[in-house]
Amino acid sequence: MDRTADGRLSVAEERPEQPSYAFLGVRPCDLRAIAIQDRVLAGGRYRDSGYQERRSGAFLIAAECTEPGATCFCVSMGGGPAADAGFDLALTEVVDDDGHRFRVRVGSEAGAELLSRVPHRPADPGTESTTRDAVDAARNRMGRAMPPVDLRTLMGESLEADRWDDVAARCLTCGNCTMVCPTCFCTTTEEVTDLTGDHAERWQRWDSCFDLDFSYLHSGAVRSSPRGRYRQWLTHKLSTWYDQFGSSGCVGCGRCIAWCPVGIDITEEAAALHDESAARPRRHEKEQER
Repeated sequence: MDRTADGRLSVAEERPEQPSYAFLGVRPCDLRAIAIQDRVLAGGRYRDSGYQERRSGAFLIAAECTEPGATCFCVSMGGGPAADAGFDLALTEVVDDDGHRFRVRVGSEAGAELLSRVPHRPADPGTESTTRDAVDAARNRMGRAMPPVDLRTLMGESLEADRWDDVAARCLTCGNCTMVCPTCFCTTTEEVTDLTGDHAERWQRWDSCFDLDFSYLHSGAVRSSPRGRYRQWLTHKLSTWYDQFGSSGCVGCGRCIAWCPVGIDITEEAAALHDESAARPRRHEKEQER
C-alpha cells in the first residue's frame, strides 16, 4: 500500500505474472492431496487467488509406487500406490532383463503434447502387465495402516482420552508434521511498513496450528498446552475436516511420521485411541459390578 498525493492510502493493483511450474515425480498420495487443496483453496470457502494462479499453470508428472516406504499407509486411507487421476503424465518404472524404462500414461492434452515431443514407443502387453502387477503388489506391502474403524467418529468420541496426555509428554510442538503434510494450509498475515510510514505491505505466509500464537486472542492463546495443540491437529485432520471439506485431511503419505523428531506415529496414536475407546465400556461395566 502507498499514499496518494492527498495522503490517502492506495492499494497497488499490478501483480507480476505467475510463472508456470512443472512437478516431476508426484506420488499418488500427493495427487490426492493436490485434489484436496484444489477443493479447499481453488473452489472452496478459503478460496485463494494466489493459489489459483499458480495451480492453473502447473504440469504434473506422477510416479506410481512399486516399493512403498516404511511409513506409508495410503491404502488404509482409501488411496493406493496407483495414480488414478489428476496428472498430465503418469510414469511407472520397469527394471527387468530388457533394461530400465518407464511406462507412460497420458492424463491430459498437455501431457499428450509433451509426450509427442520426446522419443517413445507403444507399450507392449508384457510391459503393461508387469507394471500393473508391480503397483498392485505394492498395495499389499504398506509399511503402516490406520485401524480399520470410523476415524471420524473415533476422534469425536476421544476428546477427553487419556492418550492425549501420553502424546503431549513426547510432542515438542515443533510443527514438523504440519510443514511436511501435503494438505496443511494454515496461514497468518504480517504487515510491514517502511521507516517513513508512507509504504506498507501485507504478506500472507504459511503458519502452523502448533505455533502458540496461532490461536492467540485478546486474552491469550486458546490452545496453550501441547495436549490441546496436538489434539486439535489430529482431530481436525482425521475428523472435523469432513465437516468443512467433505473428506479426510490425511492421504496416508506418512511424512509426519518420518519427520517427527521424537518418533510420534499418527497410525499408532489412532490405534491407541481406538483401544482406549473400546476399553471404556468394559471399565464402566466393572465399576457397576463393584
